[in-house]
Amino acid sequence: MSSNPDHGAPAPFSYPVKVGHISANAVTVHVEADPRERKALADLWQVLSVESLSAEMQVGRWKKDGVRLKGRVKAHVVQACVVTLEPVDGFIDEPFEQIFVPEGSKLARLMTGDSAEMVLDPDGPDLPETFVGDTIDAGAVVAEFVALALDPYPRKAGSEFADHIESDEKTDARKPNPFAVLKDWKNKE
Repeated sequence: MSSNPDHGAPAPFSYPVKVGHISANAVTVHVEADPRERKALADLWQVLSVESLSAEMQVGRWKKDGVRLKGRVKAHVVQACVVTLEPVDGFIDEPFEQIFVPEGSKLARLMTGDSAEMVLDPDGPDLPETFVGDTIDAGAVVAEFVALALDPYPRKAGSEFADHIESDEKTDARKPNPFAVLKDWKNKE
């Protein structure tokens, strides 16, 4: 799970968590983006601005060697209206949960049925993400959940496509049929 398309560059919003320091008892963590991080996220998401971004999450062990991040993300994002290009405020308040397991863990494999087909439950929990090394970036997880919650077509209240024309009433509704010349073709033989 990576909200940064350029995997070599650092994530715009980062909160590294050392896996070795996570205990069985979950710890509550609060993260909040500073102005520089909010500007970088706005550029990444191609929105006008990110006014605020914060998350409250529980970080704890999952099964033997996994990590669970569970919490709530809140953000105030300003996007351009798809009709008028005016600023549209969007407020995000979403719960999230993400499980991580080390690369190569049996817990990361897809469950298969008797016929060796992949069984995916769209309403079930997501498959665990894998990590390499001893660090997970909780900030990147938070940023990705905000990106997924963004309105893909923000629209200012009351805005409409006024100049949009579906059909031109001046043109004849009965256009010539391109197959009309073939109607007598069979009869000519």
